[in-house]
Amino acid sequence: MAVGILLGYLQPGIARAMKPLADGFIKLIRMVIAPIVFVTVVSGIYKMQSMKEVGRIGVRAIIYFELVSTLALLIGLAVGLAVQPGAGVNADPALLDAKAVDSFIGGASKQTPTEFLLNIIPSTLLGAFSEGQILQVMFVSILGGLALLKAGSRVQPLMQLLDQASAALFALLNLIMKLAAIGTFGAMAFTVGAYGLAALVPLGKFVIAMYATCIFFTVVILGAVSRMAGFRILKFIAYIKDEILLVLATSSSEVALPRLIAKLEQLGCRQSVVGLVVPTGYSLNTDGSAIYLSLGVLFIAQATGIHLTWMEMATIFGVMLVMSKGVAGVSGSTFVTLAATLATVQTLPVAGMALLLGIERFMSMARAVTNMIGNGVAGIVVARWDGALDVKRMQEELDRGAQPSVSEHAS
Repeated sequence: MAVGILLGYLQPGIARAMKPLADGFIKLIRMVIAPIVFVTVVSGIYKMQSMKEVGRIGVRAIIYFELVSTLALLIGLAVGLAVQPGAGVNADPALLDAKAVDSFIGGASKQTPTEFLLNIIPSTLLGAFSEGQILQVMFVSILGGLALLKAGSRVQPLMQLLDQASAALFALLNLIMKLAAIGTFGAMAFTVGAYGLAALVPLGKFVIAMYATCIFFTVVILGAVSRMAGFRILKFIAYIKDEILLVLATSSSEVALPRLIAKLEQLGCRQSVVGLVVPTGYSLNTDGSAIYLSLGVLFIAQATGIHLTWMEMATIFGVMLVMSKGVAGVSGSTFVTLAATLATVQTLPVAGMALLLGIERFMSMARAVTNMIGNGVAGIVVARWDGALDVKRMQEELDRGAQPSVSEHAS
């Protein structure tokens, strides 16, 4: 990022020629959008079967997830509208990647409403994936998930295969993310070369807005929820400080999952509750990712000078409400989700993500930590709600702090 900024300042002409590095990286990200959306949506719907089986706990967990993640989206939108982090960038969408945007739009803007709705239904099941139409992929994914849910235990081997495919896809995503440094260099060099150092001010503003919003959400919103559940959020953060450092180092909340579950059990949460709520929350309760999606969409709109009507924002909010439920706890997955959101609503250019690529690492760290803290709080809250929490033990553990045995148990 630093080298890209320096090149953009000293040699603007050469720096603008670095744009294909960023475009290539974003194309690699786009390449895995459709299959990742499919496996996460199908798996998420099928796993609702286990949520129904546990009945009361599942319903309470879903209610909590929906309320908190929706609130995170709304707070992100409010901050984005108030702070205007993308104002002043004045990026030309055509210069970013017009042809790639056209390939995602697929002529939808020229269609009548009826044609648009009919176009959601693909000609074939595989056609949705070959054409890269996200709405078609979502349609096939939802139908597939409902069909597998109805089939029940008979399709368990197929679900195991999908889980394995999901692991392979996210391993592929991890390989792609290793090229993020090259993409970041290209994005920052082009941004500074094309728009000058002044373009970095909104990016800094975006970083500050994201971190401030995550801190506000954690301390104020999750803090209020924690107090209602009988504990203080700052004590809980201190209790899981080792896991927070691990997440910061890897930009992935998933790596701390076993350790987080072990610590919640040590706090006095019943194992059956934690084992259900926390892993499910990694897909359905991604507060940090929800905040990023809201801020990211508004940043791109403001940076490219596209005015969103209230109806368009309501539509985008509805799409994000669905898309944010399929975010995995691995580094880069929310970047994919943002691309899928933009491709779905077709109001903003997907290529606008190039403006955010240079700060993706910082964003990933903030998202991952917020997601993990949110899921830890969710586990305790649902356990308390269900009468499956030893409150006295929780207070003693939080006062005493984490014990070394927890790390050993998790490993």
